[in-house]
Amino acid sequence: MKKKMVLLSGNEAVAWGARMAGVCFASAYPGTPSTEILETMASFDELEAQWAVNEKVAYEAAFGACIGGRRALTACKHVGLNVAMDPLLTTAYSGVNAGFVAVVADDPGIHSSQNEQDTRRIAPFAKVPLIEPSSPSEAYRFIAEAYKISEEFDIPVLFRISTRISHTKESFEIEGGREVLVRPLTKAPKKYVMVPGHAGPRHLDLEKRLVRLQEYSEKTVLNQIELKGTEIGIIASGVSVLYAREACPEASVFSLGLSYPLPLERIRAFAKKVRRLYVIEELEPFLEEQLRFAGIDVIGKKPSWRCGELGVAAVKRIMAAEEREE
Repeated sequence: MKKKMVLLSGNEAVAWGARMAGVCFASAYPGTPSTEILETMASFDELEAQWAVNEKVAYEAAFGACIGGRRALTACKHVGLNVAMDPLLTTAYSGVNAGFVAVVADDPGIHSSQNEQDTRRIAPFAKVPLIEPSSPSEAYRFIAEAYKISEEFDIPVLFRISTRISHTKESFEIEGGREVLVRPLTKAPKKYVMVPGHAGPRHLDLEKRLVRLQEYSEKTVLNQIELKGTEIGIIASGVSVLYAREACPEASVFSLGLSYPLPLERIRAFAKKVRRLYVIEELEPFLEEQLRFAGIDVIGKKPSWRCGELGVAAVKRIMAAEEREE
């Protein structure tokens, strides 16, 4: 396939990656920092892109396309996912036909929102996998992997970006082709109609899928280790990976592209290779809490750093055990 160099924001990269992955239908409700995802997708002649009256309708319209055998995407900002929580939790039970990805743009620092809730908390609650790119180029590449995971494990995938990724631009190469995989529409009421008699068996099936996803997390290319020194190790996800690398260039870094479920065995092995292991993450101590629960000794951040965005200077202060200033 012919490649070309492009300069894309994170939102544009998600749209281009979805196009390349063969997405045929997308629906969203506008809201910064996610709006440009659907705006960009609407410029592609090869797919159908529609605004919806709210995030629940957008989710269900896109999921209808997924059941119909076409890869589909829905997008919203973090608070918008609250509106779509009902279908999110139920479709985790039912599973998918063609791949389905829900892209959610968080807003650390509250640039254009009423709060800075952390969408990562929703993944274990909804029992769905969570993917977090750290840059626009990763957003472009990871969205294709999200569809493969969705179809392999019969599950919706949460794809979490944040304001800095959404609006930062990066120059990178993209493929010139597009492959559309069409799955036949099949009548399967026991899979898709979540009345009580069907929901119970689907819940059990979901738990089995999560076990397989846990095993997959240990080998996926979405999780990458960059070994350098043995004094300091850092575990991070999303844009915090870039901050951590710049703040502490001598550290070994475990970049989590698939941040739920966690690759605990790989992390345990990584922890043995360094003397001190830090967790760098914006907002909630989502990774830190899971690692501590698993018995992995990590150094986290003080509660004051649960507010607002991070940056290179902030990461240095976190690693120095300093408090956030008012």
